[in-house]
Amino acid sequence: MNEDELKALNKDVKKKKRIATDWASQIHDVVEDTLWTDYNRLTELAQSTIAACEDWKAAQAKLDEASA
Repeated sequence: MNEDELKALNKDVKKKKRIATDWASQIHDVVEDTLWTDYNRLTELAQSTIAACEDWKAAQAKLDEASA
């Protein structure tokens, strides 16, 4: 794998990590600010956070394999 391809994989990993962090931040905001009115959103937010973390993990594994 050439350097440009590794850079692209690394960029994808960072993007997916940011997306997962954004979902987690939304959970944090509900818990901290509006738990008693928006608690019903937690299941949806948690599922989206888990999916984003799994996407990040797969991208990171692909980068790790390519870097080895």
